[in-house]
Amino acid sequence: MRSWYSKGTVNHTLLLVLSLFMLYPVLWWIGASLKKTSEMVLPTIWPETPMWSNFSKGWNFSADYSFTTFFANTLMMEFWNVLGAVITSSLVAYGFGRLRFKLRGFWFSVLLLTMMLPGQVTIIPQYIFYNNLGLVDSYVPLILPHFFGGGAFFVFLLVQFIRSIPRELDEAAHMDGASVYGIYLRIIFPLIKPALVTVAIFTFIWSWDDFFGQLLYLSSIEKYTVGLGLRMFVDQFEIQWGQLLAMSLLSIVPSVIVFFLAQKHFVEGIATTGIKG
Repeated sequence: MRSWYSKGTVNHTLLLVLSLFMLYPVLWWIGASLKKTSEMVLPTIWPETPMWSNFSKGWNFSADYSFTTFFANTLMMEFWNVLGAVITSSLVAYGFGRLRFKLRGFWFSVLLLTMMLPGQVTIIPQYIFYNNLGLVDSYVPLILPHFFGGGAFFVFLLVQFIRSIPRELDEAAHMDGASVYGIYLRIIFPLIKPALVTVAIFTFIWSWDDFFGQLLYLSSIEKYTVGLGLRMFVDQFEIQWGQLLAMSLLSIVPSVIVFFLAQKHFVEGIATTGIKG
C-alpha cells in the first residue's frame, strides 16, 4: 500500500501554505474595500456589513469628475502606447535581426547600453524638451516615445525571436519577388506574434503603472489618468479609505484581464525567445 506521505505531497502542501501568505494582502485589500473607515483597524478580513456603496461612491467621488473620465483617458493612452510599441519595436528589431548595414553591431551595442541608463538621468532633459515644444499637459510626452522603437528591451526581445526564424523563409520570399518590407509584413510579422503579444502586455502594464510620468506631464484634471484620479483621494481633507481601496481594486482589473486573455501567447513568447531555429 502506497503511503500518503511523499515528496510531491510535501511540496504541494508547502506551496499551498506559501500561496496563502501571498494571497492574504489581496484578500485583506478586497475586504477593506468594503469596510467603513472606522473598521479599517479591525483585524477581521471581511466586514460584518459589506459597504458595496464604496464602489459607486468612489466612482463618482466628485461632482465634476468621475472615474469614467479617468479610465477613458487611460485606455485611450494605452491604445496608442501599445500600437506604437508593437509596430516600431518590430520594425527596429527586423532591421537589426535581418538586414545587413554598416556598424550594425555597434549600433545594437549602443541600443543595449541604453537599457543600463537610469531613467532619472533623462527626466529633466525630456521635460525641458517637451516644455519648449509646448507639449506639457498633454498625452504626447507619454505616447510619443512608444513610436520611436518602443524601448531597448522590446527591441532586444524581438531581435532574439527573429533570429530563431530560419532565413530560408526570407530567401524563398525574396525569390518570389517580395521586397524587404514585403518580407517583414508577410513573413516576419506574422511569425513573431507571440513575442509581439509579450511586448503589448508589458507596454500596457508598464504604461498603466507609470504614475510618475503621468504626474509630471499632466496637470489638467479632465486629462487625469486612473493613477492621478486615485491621488485625488489622498488630497482630500478627510480620506475615505474604503472608497479609495475600492477604486484601487478596480484600477488593476484591466491589467489582470489583459494578462489572462493573452497568457498563452505571453508564455510562448517568453519561452521561445532566443531559441535558434
